[in-house]
Amino acid sequence: MSNLSVISGKPSESLAKSLAKRIKANLVKSEIRIFPDGESKITITGKLSKKKSIIVQSIYPPVDTNLLHALSLISKAKEISSQVIAVIPYMGYARQDREFLPGEIITMKVLGKLFAAAGASKIIVVDIHSQIGLKYFSIKTKNVSAVPDLVAYFKKMSLKNPIVISPDQGGKNRAKEFALKFDSEYIALKKNRDRKTGKVKIKTKNIDKVSGRDVILVDDMISTGGSIIKATQFLKKQKCNRVYVACTHALLMNNAEERIKKSGVTRIVSANTIPNKTSLVDVSKTIAKAII
Repeated sequence: MSNLSVISGKPSESLAKSLAKRIKANLVKSEIRIFPDGESKITITGKLSKKKSIIVQSIYPPVDTNLLHALSLISKAKEISSQVIAVIPYMGYARQDREFLPGEIITMKVLGKLFAAAGASKIIVVDIHSQIGLKYFSIKTKNVSAVPDLVAYFKKMSLKNPIVISPDQGGKNRAKEFALKFDSEYIALKKNRDRKTGKVKIKTKNIDKVSGRDVILVDDMISTGGSIIKATQFLKKQKCNRVYVACTHALLMNNAEERIKKSGVTRIVSANTIPNKTSLVDVSKTIAKAII
């Protein structure tokens, strides 16, 4: 039996399979039964390594359910394996890393305690929304970037004088990293989001240098797509050519994909941290490097 086991959570079966193949690990699947009252019964189907187990489970909607499943798999693995690594490609609750408004609970602080208590010895995440949240974990943490994988995908495309753009200042470093690897210019737009209503406004004025050029909007995640839609509408007014979206995590809630396409986006390209039809980029190689 292999010294490595990869336990596949239901939300990340495809990624777990790719990862297990890369690191030559034994793949152990999990089955879930949902009871009428909403409770889940998880069963793992295979033998775990006594040395090291790697759980692969993204925490996307239903977030609370997938979080509990991830913790349950970690706990089960810890009963058998001496070392348990939790690969959480998409870390739900990562935006709740500080108290923005009085009385708000810092949920990432709670998650830090839960993962440690469940038995994880290390957490690996992909493009976490903010690394501040990882400071609440007492165990080892590693945040890896999907940007090189996304860049490799876009390099194979035929684009017209492309320019990389971040929809906000918060993503400036990500856009810069993408542009450096892609060998292009980059711009970070200025936006304002109302903390209570969530409404987004682009504060940047005219940009001459996007005219007639293909644009790659780079972001870490797309939830409802509000920022991407506003940015696309603004860039179209600046007479850009085609607009592409490169993101790590495509949540695409509430018909976001349809609304994004309607705003003028030609294609959305995301990583397979969240499985859907836009997840065209495999990040298993990047995750494997963080494990070995």
